[in-house]
Parts: sequence; structure tokens; C-alpha cells
Amino acid sequence: GRLNADNARFLLLAVLIVLYMLCGAAVFSAIELPTEREAKERWEERLENFTRRHNLSRAELRHFLREYEEASVAGIRVDDIRPRWDFTGAFYFVGTVVSTIGFGMTTPATVGGKIFLIFYGLIGCAGTILFFNLFLERLITVIAYVMKSCHERHLRRKGVLPHNGRRGSGTSEVDSLAGWKPSVYYVMLILCVASLIISCCASAMYTPIEGWSYFDSLYFCFVAFSTIGFGDLVSSQNIKYESQGLYRFGNFVFILMGVCCIYSLFNVISIVIKQSINWILKKLDCRCCHRCQRKLFHSRRNVVMPGNVRSRRNISIETDVVNESDTDGRRLSGEMISMKDFLASNKVSLAIMQKQLSETANGYPRQMSSNSKQNGFSGGVGALAIMNNRLAETSVDR
Repeated sequence: GRLNADNARFLLLAVLIVLYMLCGAAVFSAIELPTEREAKERWEERLENFTRRHNLSRAELRHFLREYEEASVAGIRVDDIRPRWDFTGAFYFVGTVVSTIGFGMTTPATVGGKIFLIFYGLIGCAGTILFFNLFLERLITVIAYVMKSCHERHLRRKGVLPHNGRRGSGTSEVDSLAGWKPSVYYVMLILCVASLIISCCASAMYTPIEGWSYFDSLYFCFVAFSTIGFGDLVSSQNIKYESQGLYRFGNFVFILMGVCCIYSLFNVISIVIKQSINWILKKLDCRCCHRCQRKLFHSRRNVVMPGNVRSRRNISIETDVVNESDTDGRRLSGEMISMKDFLASNKVSLAIMQKQLSETANGYPRQMSSNSKQNGFSGGVGALAIMNNRLAETSVDR
């Protein structure tokens, strides 16, 4: 049968992600591999010189370095750093856990700590994702309200909208304004600017306090705010800072604001990606339709069609509408239905029940129109469901 639009979208996205990863791997390998080889050669040379100077065997030295690596996992470093497992250090650690940043500079070393982390992270990560989704919902609502107010003010300046309120001669303009929604591209631009401002301000704080370059500070901000969390650069790890309490509070606020803004930005960008995928599928579908119509025309040229063709039943999960078919006639006559009809009926009943459960969980029955199916934003999970029908590109009224 014909591939479902949602499945086609999913498969196309999977293929594009794999291609994107292959291209990224090729670029990073070309950039970073020569540096890695040079660093390895320098390390082997230093290791050889050190063993010769101090009359040590390579095996003894490597055994000592392995012991240091084990101590490093437990939080021991050559330079003095803050305690990892005092209350403030543990609070920083759980913050990286529930936010899914996971820098990796602090990890539990005991069996009890690892077991507790599994259950603690399961609930903490789920709760934080819920917080991010609720933050996204409110952020989109605020941005939409501000942009709608600016749009309304612009219409009043042009004289399209009356100044004395929403009633009067401009009824059609008021009705169109009531259904106005901001474009996803403007929202994406606003979130980009907000994320950039937060990253620049945070980098201005990290550069003098941590001793990083400004570019390294910007790099850390993106890695931390996007919850990638490599762990090569980690803030607030020295044993002492000037204005230590104020700096740690500022670090917490910047990371919280940055993660929320970048999370929102990623979800808005995902809408743009989904629009691009829908455009690609539409182009492919048009070409396939032309080819299928040609084949169908050639195959039916010499076919004699019967005068009365019994219409079959079409079931729509979106509208729960069932048209007539020969199955109903067999039921009324007392004839047993076939196993194929039985399984098809159960399948449709299960799909309708899943739809009703989804609507109950959302708290309201969602009415879907044909436009919502055409633009590919009729459903959604998580953040996509939150932004559904809140932006112009995901609105069913387009």
C-alpha cells in the first residue's frame, strides 16, 4: 500500500539525520585528526624522555598513570579544586543530572551512589523536561502576545484598525486580527537574539573569573546550554573565587536561562525542519502522482467497468466517520463476517480508542480540519504538541 505521510516524514527525517551525521563525521575527522596525531606523537616523545631521564621502565610509569586516571575519576586533580561531594558540589552535580547536561567531571564511585543515580535521574530528568515544556509554552504565549500587540499598533497607525477599540467599521480587520498568529521565523529570530545575548553576557563573566578566552567561554555556553555537556570546560570548579557566592549564583542563573532559551530555540527550529521535510515530501508526492496517473490511465484504457459498483466503507480516524459497506449488509442478514473484516474492525476500534485516550489526556477533544492534515502539524508530542496551533505555520487556520 501507499506509505503513510507520517511514516514517510519519519523515514525521510531519519535518512537526513544519518546523512547529516556522516557529513559531520567527515568534517570533524578532517579538522581534528591531524591535531590528535600530533598530540600523540608529542606525548610519546615526552614519555620516552621522562623514563630515560629518571631511569624508569615504561611499564612502571604506565601503571602509575593508570592509578592517576582512577583517582581522576574520583575527583582528584593535580591542581587544587573545590570538593566534589560537599553539599554545594553535590548540588551542582544533581543540577547537571536533572538538566541532562552531564559534564562528567563528577560521577558516583560507589555502588550505592550509582543505584541511587538511576532512580533519581529517572524522576528528575522527567520533571525537568516537563518544566522546560511549560517554560516553552509560556514563552511562546508571551512572544505571541507582544508580537500581536505590535501588529495591532501597526494596523492602527495605518488606519486599518479603529483607535477606539475592536468594534466599529473595521469588523473584517478585527476578525482577521483575532485569528492572527506570529510567524515561526520571527519567533526563531527572537529566541536566537535572546540566546546570543545570554551567551555573550555569560561569556563576559566567565572570561575574567575562569581565565578562559572569550571564544572558549562562548563555546562552553553553547555546550552547556544545549545540554551537550562534554566536560572539557566546566565552570565553578576552582577551590576559591573572588565574590564566590555571587559568582556561583550568577553561574546558576545563566545556565538556567540559557538552557531554557536554547531548548525553546531547538524546538522552534524543529518546526522549520519539519516544514522543509513537508515541502520535500510534497514535491516527491507530486512527481509520484503524475507517474501513477499515467500508469493508471494506460492500464484502464481497455477495461470494461460494471454499471453498479458497490461502494466500500472508508473509515477516518480523525473524524470517526464510517461510511456504508457490504459488511453492514452481511451483519444485518445474519451472515458471519470474514476474519479479514473482523481484524480490520478491531484495528479501527483500537485506533479510535487511542485517539480518545489521547484527547482525554490533553484535557479537551482536538478538532482537526483538512488544513491541519495538509500542513503536517495536525499532531505532535511534547514540545511540538505545545506549539501546535500557536504559530502561523502550525495553525489549522492557514
